[in-house]
Amino acid sequence: MARIKAFNALRPDSKLVEKVAALPYDVMNYEEAKGMVEGNPYSFLYVDRAEIDFQYDIDPYDSRVYEKAKNNLDNFIDKGVLLKDEKPNLYIYRQIMSGRSQTGLVCCTAIDDYINGVIKRHEHTRADKEKDRINHVDICNANTGPIFLTYKKNTDISNVIENETKKIPSYNFATGDGITHIVWVIEDDDIVGRLTLMFENVDSLYIADGHHRAAAAVKVGINRRKENLNNKSRESDYFLSVLYPDEELKIFDYNRVVKDLNGFTIEELINNISKNFHVEKLKISKPFKPSETHTFGMYVEKQWYKLKAKDNTFNKEDAVESLDVSILQNNLLAPILGVDDPRKDKRVDFVGGIRGLNGLVERVGKDMKIAFSMYPTTIEELMRIADEGKVMPPKSTWFEPKIRSGLFIHTLD
Repeated sequence: MARIKAFNALRPDSKLVEKVAALPYDVMNYEEAKGMVEGNPYSFLYVDRAEIDFQYDIDPYDSRVYEKAKNNLDNFIDKGVLLKDEKPNLYIYRQIMSGRSQTGLVCCTAIDDYINGVIKRHEHTRADKEKDRINHVDICNANTGPIFLTYKKNTDISNVIENETKKIPSYNFATGDGITHIVWVIEDDDIVGRLTLMFENVDSLYIADGHHRAAAAVKVGINRRKENLNNKSRESDYFLSVLYPDEELKIFDYNRVVKDLNGFTIEELINNISKNFHVEKLKISKPFKPSETHTFGMYVEKQWYKLKAKDNTFNKEDAVESLDVSILQNNLLAPILGVDDPRKDKRVDFVGGIRGLNGLVERVGKDMKIAFSMYPTTIEELMRIADEGKVMPPKSTWFEPKIRSGLFIHTLD
């Protein structure tokens, strides 16, 4: 059973919400973040990426950065940019992108559900990134960014949420990327109670995005339990989450680019690839987008190829090995191009599908030698791997639209 909890959200004044709402901290670099806040003193990036208040050479893990994040958060509160709701509520967050909508329930979920496996993950975390978020949550005394969770659709839950969206929203605005954001506040204690009970019938929640934030929130909660051994329920026993039914989510392709051909000529490269893939030279000028699993596009020397994995190259019964990202990594990137560890190898980079396949062509023309277009991982594959307690390869999923930060903050006091 999944446990959710209403909370007193700290959220933007409705007159400033468009200025406060910001992309997640981990989808841009320092220069991009600096550009995004230009002319906007209300951007939540001043909290989530507080290093932008310093010179570009500041270590983002410097203690001064976390203290600055805390000061900026306090200033937003003092100036009335962010206001705290007087009572615990649940919230509905809808995003509309290119005519497609996804509607999630904003709530708090229990760190114990993460510990005991009700909240399932599919990705390893890195110690440095985890420590960064631990420091951020602990010093800010808040979950400033929500965890993106999904669950197998429950019709009763969907009906209650849909009925609530017929009411007047608290926020309704569009961001510069053309995405519409709509928020409703569920203040009715009876509705809050009904939804809380309904989620007790949901067996599992799955982390779609936010593994580092989730792990950090859990560790902060555990540490605070140790410091306060009484049995009183603490806000740090829960972390900020947005829960979406699985059928509303879309995973985009997460493509690969590599800096060189590992010493091979084009002919040698294709001969090696042909051992595990059927290779077809395409008579097209536009980028090739795979339309089925186990199929890949390859762009090199201004030419597109279609690659189809041979049946004997992977175990179809293995949830991880049969992923397209695994097939490409295990049969081409590692053995042929020498990219043994995509987490650390500086010769490989990743291009999220939202940037379009033209982004691959641009990178090959600029700083890379070869690119691969992918068929996207599915929600069903993600859930299967999480259910089996396994881990996906890095950069397997790219979700859009991104949940905006700054719309909901869960304070830990």
